[in-house]
Amino acid sequence: MTNKLFLVLCSFLLMFSNCSKALVAQDSDTSGGIVGIWISPEEIAELPRSGSAWKKIKRIADSDFGKAKGGHNDNHDVYTLAQAYVAVRLNDDTYRTKVVDNLMSAIGSEKNGNVLSLARNLLCYVIAADVIDFRNFDPRHEATFRAWLKAVRHKRFPQGSLISIQEKRPNNFGTHATASRAAAAIYLGDRDDLKQTAKVFKGWLGDRSSYSNFKFGKLHWQADPSAPVGINPKGATKSGHNVDGVLPDDLRRGGEFQWPPPKENYVYGALQGALAAAYILHRAGYDPFNWQDKAILRAYQWLHNEAKFPPEGDDRWQLPLVDFIYGTDYWDGSPIKHGKNMGWTDWTHGDRTKKQTPETSVEGAFRQLIPARKCIGAWLVGNLLALAFE
Repeated sequence: MTNKLFLVLCSFLLMFSNCSKALVAQDSDTSGGIVGIWISPEEIAELPRSGSAWKKIKRIADSDFGKAKGGHNDNHDVYTLAQAYVAVRLNDDTYRTKVVDNLMSAIGSEKNGNVLSLARNLLCYVIAADVIDFRNFDPRHEATFRAWLKAVRHKRFPQGSLISIQEKRPNNFGTHATASRAAAAIYLGDRDDLKQTAKVFKGWLGDRSSYSNFKFGKLHWQADPSAPVGINPKGATKSGHNVDGVLPDDLRRGGEFQWPPPKENYVYGALQGALAAAYILHRAGYDPFNWQDKAILRAYQWLHNEAKFPPEGDDRWQLPLVDFIYGTDYWDGSPIKHGKNMGWTDWTHGDRTKKQTPETSVEGAFRQLIPARKCIGAWLVGNLLALAFE
């Protein structure tokens, strides 16, 4: 071994030690190592401050929409998110302070609804807190919010807790809980709970080897009633009809199997939760948009192509995000209303020049861990190649 090679290897070991320390530090980061649970400040900074979508968000941010009431019909959560977007886009602490006030008013509002209300409403509060960097902006209030968020995941309602219904209810209850549970886990740095959330969600998408302990309702729309799933598998048929992409436990609300199929809005309610959950997990380094033969995409394809049932009203926020992820053309560019658990995607994801195909990543690998690994590999390869050519 030459002296130069020996020095290269010694230097590599030293660098590996330093990078390992960096990995450990990132692994213990209470933010979960993810920049932007739903969207990052850097991404928001690139969004327009003009146009109908921005004006709509700005108008809400400037309005007095009161305190959180809780319950199914409270829009306080999505309005708070709009205010957070404006705070960051304008870099304005006056708006940030209003967001903090609204986040604090959410504490205890869960008492005015059931577990589905919590599952729907919690998501936007978590995203708003993440967007404004609540922890650094107002540490004292954030500590109170964080303690509430950690506890409210386990609060028992007559139907169960947020966590338990994600693991038991394979319909809109469970999908909304999935999105809020995932967001909360990332915000709190609870990697074990995020891993479990993803495992359950993968099972809901159809991978029964990942998870299958759901309690299904009537099985009229299941492709295989002996092995029920949240989304029917690719190529599934029933009585000669295409049921590939059907959400059986929500479509059953429309009655027994029939053709033409019913235009059942509960399906889009479930997809509001599922799409949000998939996007959060996608940003966390999982690959849910490709899981089970692109089950999420197949669900929208079935609704459009077989049921002839595009989303309406508060379900339309899903379209820009689906187009953004899969490169489809479901959204026609017309104004969009916020949904039950999320909104403003015509502003955040409506730029039709930025469509993408789903990223394929190592399941569960946090993005922030990748650069440290790359720095080791790139450094070693570069030095060994340089040595070889001397």
